[in-house]
This record gives sequence, C-alpha cells and structure tokens, in this order.
Amino acid sequence: MDISRPEIAKKRRQQRIALITVGVLAFVGLSFWVLNLEPAVPTLEKSAVWTETVKRGELMIEVRGPGVLVPKATRWISAETSARVERIVVKPGATVTGKTVLAELSNPEVQDALLAAQAAVTAARADLSAQRTQLQSQLLDNRANLAQVKADLASSDLQAQAEKDLAAKGVIPKITYQRTEMSRNQLQLKVDIETERVSQFSRTIDAQLQAAKARLAQLENTLNLRVRQADALFVKAGIDGVLQQIAIEEGQQVAAGVNLARVARPDVLIAQLKVPETQAKDVNIGLKVRVDTRNGIVEGEVARMDPVVKEGTVLIDVELLGALPAGARPDLSVDGIIEIARLSDVLYVQRPANGQPLSQTELFKIAPNDRSGVALRTKVQLGRASVSVIEIVSGLAVGDRVILSDTSEVDRFNRIRLK
Repeated sequence: MDISRPEIAKKRRQQRIALITVGVLAFVGLSFWVLNLEPAVPTLEKSAVWTETVKRGELMIEVRGPGVLVPKATRWISAETSARVERIVVKPGATVTGKTVLAELSNPEVQDALLAAQAAVTAARADLSAQRTQLQSQLLDNRANLAQVKADLASSDLQAQAEKDLAAKGVIPKITYQRTEMSRNQLQLKVDIETERVSQFSRTIDAQLQAAKARLAQLENTLNLRVRQADALFVKAGIDGVLQQIAIEEGQQVAAGVNLARVARPDVLIAQLKVPETQAKDVNIGLKVRVDTRNGIVEGEVARMDPVVKEGTVLIDVELLGALPAGARPDLSVDGIIEIARLSDVLYVQRPANGQPLSQTELFKIAPNDRSGVALRTKVQLGRASVSVIEIVSGLAVGDRVILSDTSEVDRFNRIRLK
C-alpha cells in the first residue's frame, strides 16, 4: 500500500523551477556576453602590407608630370598662293639648310601676275622719268621769263633815272618821265609775280613727282609680292635643321595658307610636361625642374605655362639648362619633377595609398615594442605632399611605424595583427 507524501513532490517541483530559472539566467548572460564581444582581430601577412617609419627632416615639395622633348625652334612653311604640287624634293628626316628646296609647286596665274607687275613697274618708271623731264623744262621756261622781266625792269630803271634828271632840267616834259616811272612799276610787279610763279611751280614739281613716286612704290611693292609668290612655288626650309614633316603629296592641289612642311632644329630642345590642374596652381615661372630622359637627368627651369587647361592637365614648357644625353631627340618621352618648395624640420612619411594632401585620414600604427604585431587605427592629419612623400601635421611621431598600403578590406576593424 502506497503512502502519499506531498512534501516530496513539492520539493521536486521547486528544484525543477530553480534549475529552469538558473538555465534561463545563464543563457541570457551568455547571450549578452557574446553580443558585447569585439570582432575577432583580423590577421594580415607582413609580406602583403607596406609599412614605413615616420621621419623628421627636410621635405622637398615636388610635382611630377610626364611629357616629351620638342624642338625650341620650329618653323611651319605654308603656301603663299593656291597651287599644284609638282614634286617632293626632300623626304622627312633629312638635314636641310635655310635655302634647301623641299617641294616644287606650280601656278600659271602667279607667273602671269608677275609679268604684269614687272611691266607696270617699267611703265611707271618711264612715266616718272618723262614727267620729271617735262616739269624741269617748264621750270626752265618760267625761269627764263623771270630773267627777261628782270632785264626789262633793269632797263626801265636806267631810263627812268635818266629821264628824271632831264625832266628836272626841263629838257623833256615831266609827263614823259612819269610814264616811264609807271612802266617801271609795272615791270617790278611783273617781276614779283614771275618770282612767285617760279617758286610755286617748284613746289608743284615736288608734289607731282612725289605722287608719281608713291604710285611707283606701290607698283614695286606689288612686284615684290608677285616675286615672293613666284619664289614661294619653290618651297624652302627657311632655317637650318631637320625636316620633320611633309604634309602634301605630289599632284595635290593646295590652297593659300595651307601648311606644307615643318622644319625644326633638333639641337635645341625643350621639355613639355603635362601637370595635373590640381597641382599646377603651385607651379611658377623660374622653378627648378629635373627632367628624366631615361638615359640621364637634365636640369631645367619652368619657362612658360599654358593658360588653358586641356583634359585636366596644364602644359608647361621647361628650358633645359644642362646638356642632353646621347640619343635625345624630338618626341622622346620624359618625366619631369618640378621643385615647388623646401620644408625644413617637418614630420613626413611615404605617401599612403589613399592619403590626399591637406586632409585627414586613418592609418594603422604598429604598437611599439609589441611582439604580437598588433596595429591600432590612428587618425592622422596630412599636410603638403610631394611626389612620393607627405607631411604629417598631427597624429604620429618620429619613429612610428604605419601601414601605408590599402587596408580597405579591414575598414570595420580598429586593430589588426601582422604575422
């Protein structure tokens, strides 16, 4: 016969409740602990990251730009008139002098215009000579008339003086003397008129001859133009150098002003660099430049800056001060490094993968004297940048080692481990 013991059943029920409560509390505590755990520290291979040490010293601010060598003295030869290309005399690459004929053109109208201009000048010169002779003859006639009138006046003066004495003695009537005096006064007036006429005619001669000379000069200028146009049918280099380009073909019809050929002096070269527009603002005329020709470094200085931005870059001409190495020639690719400024006693480090000048970034700094290889994320203020290094304004100190390679794959972690 079973005996009922309700206190034992109650005790067991209380034990089960206590166990369940403890289990629930343990589960809640464990869940809270797990949720508040930091993510596991990621590990990177040391060989896969780029680390550098922060240094202090002189920092040279530089700007790099790719470019090419180009001739300093270049001459394009253009067509003076429309013409037909008869013959190409010299091929590109040939060494030429200023008088070397590069190509021969033809235009019958130019030859006809030259002959017409020559005839016009010849006729104008003959007309000028004939007009000068005619005017000189007229001037001589006027001078002869003046001389005759002066002679008549002198004769009248003598007669008037003689009649004056006779009239005073009563030998001749007084009226005779008065008539002679009137005739003398008329001759004096005529002398004055003829003198003025000779003077005015002399000035007229000068004016007419000047007009004829001006017309002759105009025709001679036209003749010079026609001669130049005819001579330009034989296309000449114009300068000593190398023929770089012939832009025409035999049989081609070209218009006036079209470029025919380009000649350059290969011994005088400059470098043309393309600098990003964001960095070109710091470039000024006269700054020192180092030009890398792949066969040596040549010193130079900024000589000119293009005022126009093209495709995000500014074209800069560099005057080369040193001797070019062997093999340097036009269109050779080069790299130029422009020295902007020198900063003394500043913190600097190699440029990080994603660090921009004058900005704030975050770098992983390797903990000093920590053999575990842990690197902590650190905020760093960057300053001015050069080609390969950048100024550290704050956030790091001398001797700090930082990771400079791209760490975007661990952006959500505040620390990493290197092994």
